[in-house]
Amino acid sequence: MLLLIDSGNTRIKWAVVDPQQSAQIDAAGWLASGVVSSTELAEAAPAWRGLGIDGALISHVAGTERRHQLAQILSTQCGLASAQIDWFASTAMAGGVRNGYRQASQLGCDRFASLIGARALFPAQRLIVATCGTATTIDALDADGFFLGGMILPGLGLMATSLAQQTAQLPQISDAFAAPPVFADQSDAAIRSGCLTAQAGAIALALNAHQGARCILSGGAARFVTTVLAPPHHLIDNLVLLGLQAASKSPPPC
Repeated sequence: MLLLIDSGNTRIKWAVVDPQQSAQIDAAGWLASGVVSSTELAEAAPAWRGLGIDGALISHVAGTERRHQLAQILSTQCGLASAQIDWFASTAMAGGVRNGYRQASQLGCDRFASLIGARALFPAQRLIVATCGTATTIDALDADGFFLGGMILPGLGLMATSLAQQTAQLPQISDAFAAPPVFADQSDAAIRSGCLTAQAGAIALALNAHQGARCILSGGAARFVTTVLAPPHHLIDNLVLLGLQAASKSPPPC
């Protein structure tokens, strides 16, 4: 069994898949899955034991210390040797996606995995892939699988925290970004409106620049952004894990 891990700045998501199953990429076929806070990584280990895991494929963007912690847990709790742990990295090509970054390795591996997942779900289509997490990334893929490039902007929480920390009179709002009126009549709602509108506006601008693209929305804050994003879009959970699953089934490039 193969353990897929999306190790982000805020949360650790995981799924266990059977590499011998059909090539279809679908969370419904996962044998087990879960999510924990990135500060509570050790809590995932009990769920991994007893699942017959003999390998792991990991997208990790949360720094060296947490990478060492994750490797240690996989070794001591799951019995995986270092050779059985594959740290997913952005390359020139993988999973049907050609990486258009000037230096392919500089593209965040989570973004690369999300692009692979999106293409597996919607092959041969122009795509905008917006992942709304700690940061929001908005990436463009053409119908041939070529990654054109993208945007990085602060996520909803970072936007709100920046306003609270860098201004004298604006409050720190909660993480509940229920959509307020566009023109809010009190500060908390005005901050929510501004942050949500900024996210949706950036995605809409990307769609306008990449005419005819299908929009894919993912990430922890996507459930808030979807409430104000006017263009048609698909809300898809666990896109990084789906991308890792697709990448694990793809032959290496020649």
